[in-house]
Amino acid sequence: MEATIYGLKACDTCRKARKALPEARLVDVREEGLPEGLLARAWESFGPALLNTRSTTWRGLSAAERGLEPVALMKAHPALMKRPLIAVGDTLFLGWNKEIEGEVKAAL
Repeated sequence: MEATIYGLKACDTCRKARKALPEARLVDVREEGLPEGLLARAWESFGPALLNTRSTTWRGLSAAERGLEPVALMKAHPALMKRPLIAVGDTLFLGWNKEIEGEVKAAL
């Protein structure tokens, strides 16, 4: 099975995931966006944890923008998605640490 990492090329956490998963394909969400339906599926799985409210992008938003529906907001500003989002088949993983690394490798 193949893994796809959705994140940013310049993100340190995404780089760590890529190093640990050299066969995985990186999709830079700023350049390529997310496949239709994936963001909604990820929101169903992870809820508010998917929205990175600690990012500089979030801090730069107006109060009105912050009040928008989260999935639409992440579509408009892909850097607001917590990274990396990793897809292995139909299974999604969010973030990167030793535990998630083990789960992803077990799913492969």
